[in-house]
Amino acid sequence: MLPKRPVLHFLLWPVLMAALSAQASDAAEAGYQLNPGDVLNIFVWNEESLSRETLVRPDGYISVPLAGQLRAGGKTPAEVEEELSERLSNYLKDRPTVTVSLQAIHGNRIFVLGKVNRPGEYPIIRPTDVMQALSIAGGLDPFAAEGSIVVLRRHGDGSQESIPFRYNRVKSGRDLETNIVLRAGDVVVVP
Repeated sequence: MLPKRPVLHFLLWPVLMAALSAQASDAAEAGYQLNPGDVLNIFVWNEESLSRETLVRPDGYISVPLAGQLRAGGKTPAEVEEELSERLSNYLKDRPTVTVSLQAIHGNRIFVLGKVNRPGEYPIIRPTDVMQALSIAGGLDPFAAEGSIVVLRRHGDGSQESIPFRYNRVKSGRDLETNIVLRAGDVVVVP
């Protein structure tokens, strides 16, 4: 006998899946830059063997038959479409129509650690600044050092940077330039 599940569970699942798909679609339309971990659906018109779902590897590349290794990380889906179409035109009779759609945005995540109410990893689909990230994490707990928050950012060459964020000054309307827009992989540390 199968375990009973609430009817509400079955009703909410399609709604959740539609919402996640809509988020991915919104991100693609806004000029979203691909990140390692994102999942792409590549469709080549009239070339079923070339159409596939593919993962952006940790090095930022994807592999596509005939086109080879292609850097996707840091590019928009439209830029990947254009390059794929160009590369595949070397092997196909006519320039192919290629569509690249974002299936899942697993690579665009930030991390909020320390004295916040809900520390953890959070997906971001729109430009998100430090104040917004702290809000997503449930705000600061009463023991947080408001003037000592930092954003840790790793660059493509492996170097890391510590960017100070003065919450106590930003909340009063000063030092707004420290409320930077976060990038994929940034870590907000609240001591």
